[in-house]
Amino acid sequence: MNIFSDFHVAIAAILDSIKASGRLPETLDYARFVVEPPKDAAHGDLATNAAMVFAKEAKANFANPRQLAVEIAAALAELPNVAEAEVAGPGFINIRLKPSLYADVLRAVLNDCEAYGRPQGRGALTGKINVEYVSANPTGPMHVGHGRGAVFGDALANLLAFAGAEVTREYYINDAGAQVDVLARSAFLRYREALGETITIPEGLYPGDYLKAAGEALAKQYGRELLDKSESEWLEPVKRAAIDAMMAMIRDDLAALDITHEVFFSERTLHEKINGLSEIDKEINELRARGLVYDGRLPPPKGQLPDDWEDREQTLFRSTDFGDDVDRPLKKSDGSNTYFAADIAYHKSKIDRGFTALVDVWGADHGGYVKRMTAAVAALSDNKVTLDVKLCQLVKLMRNGEPVKMSKRAGDFVTLREVVDEVGVDAVRFMMLYRKNDAPLEFDLAKVIEQSKDNAVFYVQYAHARAKSALRQALGAFPDLDLTPKALAAAPLDLLQDEGEIALAKAIAQYPRLIESAATAHEPHRIAFYLYDLASVFHSHWNKGKDRPQLRFVNADDRNSTYARMALVVSLTCVLASGSRLLGVSAPDEMR
Repeated sequence: MNIFSDFHVAIAAILDSIKASGRLPETLDYARFVVEPPKDAAHGDLATNAAMVFAKEAKANFANPRQLAVEIAAALAELPNVAEAEVAGPGFINIRLKPSLYADVLRAVLNDCEAYGRPQGRGALTGKINVEYVSANPTGPMHVGHGRGAVFGDALANLLAFAGAEVTREYYINDAGAQVDVLARSAFLRYREALGETITIPEGLYPGDYLKAAGEALAKQYGRELLDKSESEWLEPVKRAAIDAMMAMIRDDLAALDITHEVFFSERTLHEKINGLSEIDKEINELRARGLVYDGRLPPPKGQLPDDWEDREQTLFRSTDFGDDVDRPLKKSDGSNTYFAADIAYHKSKIDRGFTALVDVWGADHGGYVKRMTAAVAALSDNKVTLDVKLCQLVKLMRNGEPVKMSKRAGDFVTLREVVDEVGVDAVRFMMLYRKNDAPLEFDLAKVIEQSKDNAVFYVQYAHARAKSALRQALGAFPDLDLTPKALAAAPLDLLQDEGEIALAKAIAQYPRLIESAATAHEPHRIAFYLYDLASVFHSHWNKGKDRPQLRFVNADDRNSTYARMALVVSLTCVLASGSRLLGVSAPDEMR
């Protein structure tokens, strides 16, 4: 039950009746108006801008938007669940609902529980969505910045699937290019070390101890065989072995965060030539045949020219035809393909696999790359497939307000695994989502394990544990109570009259709308914010019971009120558990 979408339908029906009278045109796009909580809760439960949105269409028969709003409000006031509908300002409508409607909401929660909030009808997502996230270079362990993108992408995939989409979670392995050659050379040094040599790691290679295991594995597999070979002979087998070792480590790091991918796509496959052509070559040829690739010169960039600027004829993609600022090169000066060319072929593979929408989760340093990739997907799909790139800003790792020193294991950064091992998966996942993805994040290792209201993950989990303790107390007072959600749907919910109880029911009622908006905007952080606010409403009402015993959730002298309040409590646990599940965070029955 989504009261916001229900009232959207009701207002659309009122507008239909006005259209039938000939005072509004037939072609009204009802997606243009919204039903949402008012900015000031004192103004009611719902607010709509319908009269303001259709002011232009209504001006032939209504003097102003307020006149249309008055007619809509009068019709809303006649609905059985509306206590009051009033016009505010130039034509906004505020709606106050009868408390009985929130009893209906709680019954809907109790009957659905785990499925409550799942969008229905026009609010549900459809189609196949590919969410590509992490895609860290396989050159070492994941750092905390990778972790933010990993958690964001995983929570977004959970959210989109809950909202109705068919979701595939994908990791793009950057196993081609200069960085994997550097990895192979670094692993070869560790191979020599494993055979007893004393090595010095020169600048430009990867110094971390994490490559020791890869070197030992190479020594076990090849013995001293590779020592007598030239680099051109040992580079490929060492590269393959090192990439496999790094990907095994990355998978293990992701598993520590409860993250798995259905697809691991290798960049190398795009470069491999079959009958003289790679997948990249094929895609460039296809775009050229469509007139979207040409040979030409680019104008010099504005301002001071970069040191590597070359005024030369290049193979260019017409990305300006699709909203980019400049056409983009597909070939380097040495004739090899650019990274962009490989990315075009990679995204074409996603389109060919039948995805109707693509989401890429990137680090903030790739911001300048967004327009060209969005243009490429538009061109590759004839504007039929959308690409949404979500940039994750940097994570600043702190401890009691002080920057955390670098890791000995990784050599130059703190690994994600070290953070997960120290504070736990719940703290990492929740706090990575307790900021919008494009906002910088300070992650304080000390604060995320505090047991206080200032620690959001604790505060939300404590609310769930508190609610579960209330259920145990109720069974202690009334051992025969059936506290299953469906049984509680028959509780006398009309007994929930206190403003704190109604406030909690109202907060629970916002969950379906929250899911729809978060899924549509690709913003899972909204769930984390909502859960904190919901927990705050619950804790506030719980604390009132310390001074006013009649407000306590369990009253040993009043079976009926206790049963009604348990219905409210279980509704709360359904929503807290659902939202936490989408974030990949546990909802504990007890805090230890």
